[in-house]
Amino acid sequence: MNFENLLVDDADGVRTITFHRPKALNALNRATVAELAGALDDAAATHSLRCVILTGAGEKSFVAGADITEFNALSPAEAAAYSRRGHRVLDQIAALPVPVIAAVNGFALGGGLEVALACDFIWASDNAKLGLVEANLGIIPGFGGVARLARRVGRARAAEYIFSAAQLPADEALRVGLVNRVVPQADLLPEVKKLASTIASKGPVAVGLVKNLLAQGSDADLRTANAMEAQAFGVVFSTADKAEGVAAFLEKRKAAFPGR
Repeated sequence: MNFENLLVDDADGVRTITFHRPKALNALNRATVAELAGALDDAAATHSLRCVILTGAGEKSFVAGADITEFNALSPAEAAAYSRRGHRVLDQIAALPVPVIAAVNGFALGGGLEVALACDFIWASDNAKLGLVEANLGIIPGFGGVARLARRVGRARAAEYIFSAAQLPADEALRVGLVNRVVPQADLLPEVKKLASTIASKGPVAVGLVKNLLAQGSDADLRTANAMEAQAFGVVFSTADKAEGVAAFLEKRKAAFPGR
């Protein structure tokens, strides 16, 4: 795959997608959003993938937000269509059948934080700043940030942060559960890749089923969520991955999961 605003690298079942607009601090323009949709379509169709990492080029920014230079030309109808397009692309991130990790290096503001929130979880560098800062421009988040942030940190905290356009430093983001871990900037991508490799070594069907259960069960009552888990537990017993995993354990060897 060849892109103008993204770098894509595959290694041992892990795909790293890097936002690459360094002169614009990796800000999202419409071309980048379109390229991201294509990269995610390809990831969803690549059976050998076991994990995806999203990160930004350079040491300053994951994604600094939307490219504001494009906003002046948008009519209200065009802005609504742009928002719907962004929602569809970020929903693609959430719907990937493999785990998606956001490696947030530096700024993840506005649309950048929305991209990170669509991932399964976030690891951040110690110089990271995260926030939905659209109120500074007199607008609101448009790519799913309001609902996803409220689900991640709670409604009251989301309200405070969005109303005030707060930029949370990495340690505060860790404290409130917005990010899972904070590491030194130079270590971020190597550490995330190490974690992704660990995930890639596990049973991919099982991991995918758990991802789906987390997505569906989070909004369900406990009885329904547990019923979905029991059904998925039965399903996984029909897979080649289960047969290989149990055989490898009994034979005291490393499992070679076929992913089916």
